[in-house]
Amino acid sequence: MKTFLVFLVSGLASSVIGLAQQPAARTPTAPPPINWPSPALPGGPIMVETAIERQVQVTVTKGLNQPFSMAFLPDGGILITERAGRLRIVRNGVLDPAPVAGVPQVHAQGIGGLMDLALHPRFAENQWVYFTYHKLVDEKSLGRITLARGRWDGKALAEVRDLFSATQSGNASRIIFGRDGMLYMTVGIGDPPAALRAQDPNDLAGKVLRLRDDGTVPADNPFVGRAGYRPEIYTLGHRNALGLAVNPETGAIWECENGPNGGDEVNILQAGKNYGWPVVSYGRFYLGPRVSVNPWREEMEPPLVFWVPAIAVSGMTFYTGDKFPNWKNHLFVGGMRQGEVPRSGHLERIDFNAKWEELHREGMLRELQQRIRDVRQGPDGLLYLLTAENDGALLRMEPEHKN
Repeated sequence: MKTFLVFLVSGLASSVIGLAQQPAARTPTAPPPINWPSPALPGGPIMVETAIERQVQVTVTKGLNQPFSMAFLPDGGILITERAGRLRIVRNGVLDPAPVAGVPQVHAQGIGGLMDLALHPRFAENQWVYFTYHKLVDEKSLGRITLARGRWDGKALAEVRDLFSATQSGNASRIIFGRDGMLYMTVGIGDPPAALRAQDPNDLAGKVLRLRDDGTVPADNPFVGRAGYRPEIYTLGHRNALGLAVNPETGAIWECENGPNGGDEVNILQAGKNYGWPVVSYGRFYLGPRVSVNPWREEMEPPLVFWVPAIAVSGMTFYTGDKFPNWKNHLFVGGMRQGEVPRSGHLERIDFNAKWEELHREGMLRELQQRIRDVRQGPDGLLYLLTAENDGALLRMEPEHKN
């Protein structure tokens, strides 16, 4: 453990010591925000153009408040979380005005609240719905990021219970089931000095965890039995992870995370690997200084894709359907704002060669000027998005209807 601490201090010297030496009175960590709310979305279908699918129709379902995640039920319903602690359902494009019952008390503070959703791989048998949320510790503290599950009875969640509590954090959490049947869970962290926790192997912040479906630790996790390491950890050195997806060809778990002012990343997760935060990054802190002079180290994994300036990535999916054949196996990533400027949220499409090296990157839906919080492919082969707005909406992208 002593060796680890020496490494940690030396690795962070260039990015943290300068901040620590600033006068105590200088407390701002970011310049004043630019206040420019997103415009209201029109109610009817919206026609947009994209590079290789050209005419795409966007259908809007309004009435949501800061939606965060969604899951598709076999009967066609769409469950949607709202950060404030409400679970909603959309059926046939219509939002039920009444929240779904069964959600435990949620501590919604900052970006914290009711977070991600995932159906169990054998949902048809057990009707288990998994979700992450910030559990109340006390009114003055950050909530504890917690994994829970409940049984969907057709109208509400029943038999809800917590499976695993990670740590107190004001950052986000995403979950996904891998092809191995295990559940992968992100636990976010922010900037220094709290960011040091991302490199601490005895702390769950800034990590991706790997758990069984009952919240216990798999015996083949990379750090099981290793002194000074939490056995739940699958990968470490992450900032605020806001997207997880399974690669349709390789089965690998891909992760996207927010950098600060620049340095958003897409990573391919490998057991036991360190992804660098806050030792290395392509980004800058919000007041301008670089996070690190060199954006990589030999012992740390470089990102597959990165953004400078940041687009505030959130939500990620691979398209595998047949409604948009030219998008097959392309990666879609939501963006909430580009370069810290409001009204610049959009959806990004990235395609790759046979070696999963990036070929093209297309910004889509910029004309809507909405913050895109999540993107998922539905069972119908269409793309669904959530806007991160107080007057948030569910967007459905489909091919143009030709008469």
